Amino acid sequence: MLGLEILVIIGLTIFGGGALAHKLRLPPPLVLLVAGAVLGFIPWFAGIALPPDLVILLFLPALLYWESLNTSLREIRRNLRVIVLSAIVLVLVTAGVVAAIAHGFGMPWPIAFVLGAILAPTDATAVASVAGHLPRRNATILRAESLINDGTALVLYAIALGAAVSGTPISIGAATLRFIASYAFGIAIGLAVGLIVVLLRRLVRDRLLVNTLSVVTPFLAYLPAEYFGVSGVVAVVTCGLLIFQTGPRLITASMREQSYGFWQLSTFILNGALFVLIGFELHTVTAGLGTGWAQTLGFGLLIAVAVFATRLVWSNTIPYVIRALDRRPTQRLRRVRFRQRIPNAWAGFRGAVSLAAALALPTTTSSGDPLPYRDLIIATTFIVILFTLVVQGLTMPAIVRWAHLDPDPTEFDEELLADQTGLRAELAALPEVAAQLKTPKESSDAVRHMLEVRLARIHREDGNPAAARREASEIDAKSDLQAALLPKKREAVYRLRHEGVIDDVVLRRVTARLDLEELRLAPPPED
Repeated sequence: MLGLEILVIIGLTIFGGGALAHKLRLPPPLVLLVAGAVLGFIPWFAGIALPPDLVILLFLPALLYWESLNTSLREIRRNLRVIVLSAIVLVLVTAGVVAAIAHGFGMPWPIAFVLGAILAPTDATAVASVAGHLPRRNATILRAESLINDGTALVLYAIALGAAVSGTPISIGAATLRFIASYAFGIAIGLAVGLIVVLLRRLVRDRLLVNTLSVVTPFLAYLPAEYFGVSGVVAVVTCGLLIFQTGPRLITASMREQSYGFWQLSTFILNGALFVLIGFELHTVTAGLGTGWAQTLGFGLLIAVAVFATRLVWSNTIPYVIRALDRRPTQRLRRVRFRQRIPNAWAGFRGAVSLAAALALPTTTSSGDPLPYRDLIIATTFIVILFTLVVQGLTMPAIVRWAHLDPDPTEFDEELLADQTGLRAELAALPEVAAQLKTPKESSDAVRHMLEVRLARIHREDGNPAAARREASEIDAKSDLQAALLPKKREAVYRLRHEGVIDDVVLRRVTARLDLEELRLAPPPED
């Protein structure tokens, strides 16, 4: 089948599956996976498969970069201990539990740890579909964990696979050093690439060139890290977090509008394509089971339950250990109830990275013998992915409702503060800017009145900033003055983020409104 035909089929499946998921109120990843599975059994589509290298080298860097741009660095700092424990320690524990069960069924330890590493990380794309329905702290922990744990799992996967292929035992000391080096050098490469991208953004002001740089940035971070054998995942995430801290000051509203539009659409398509391609693999997996499908299904379900149970037990034991060791008042304020912990524990979906790692397993060892249990590992991985998406995905909305999660008590106040601070900055700068632009007094007074009304309405409407927005004047003098005041407003809002008073998520929403205002005030582009 031609590549263009495959693209059309996948695109139409994403469109139809997404529309059906919205209509039936089902998780889009699950609907797309089922749609791909149904199509995979049609003979005409039998040639479509999930290329492992495509997932690891193309899909993964792009998706991780976009997710890192939508993750709050302040909340990561505040919840760093929980995130590190989940993204590193929980991954190792999960891999160990899976390996122990697999070894009990006869797998050699290196092969068993390969299976454990494949199934240990949660999937960032599947997690993103539910994170938007959670409060800020829950969503940040879930996103950050899914971003970083791929790096942990892939390093463990490389170590275990190397031992399985070569026939040598796993050295704990060497593995530990490799983990530390992978993270340390991954962070260093991510910071270096991020700083280079920031410098290039300062030098180039063309919108298309700047956004072209944005498209290649995740690969600029990922490829050197992979070349030197360290974590490309950590490099991409580090680079993305650094760029978002500096990006709002360096790019214009039109650049941001174009860039965000591109990334929103492209990552939506990539996410959808991943789950469609996973569905297509069902045909290949079932064809390789042969007569032992019942045993394979039973083994896969056992592993799926073990993965699910490990995460639940972890989420309801480690917090009590932390409470016993850390009794600071600040720690007590951040404690959450049992119900509030369950949604994050329940959202441990597995996805494309796990399947890509399984499909990337070599067929032979270094001695030329067939790699043992390869087909079983691939089938088990698919069963676990399907289990998490069906069982956990379908029940996730009910779990969130049952948890009675409290909305973030400060998020709305931070957004309100950002709006008020920005308006006050505009009012304070208005006389000076109006004098520089030689704006007529009546126009200056009109703009002042409009800003004062907006500021007053934020208070009168009982903290509803949306009610304060009014259609801008069509007079050129007023528009020029308003456009000239916007940089002052932006600077005041960015200062709040820099001081840690408002969150990155709040900054993003306020910046989006400022962008719309700037674009509305801008003159029509010349042909």
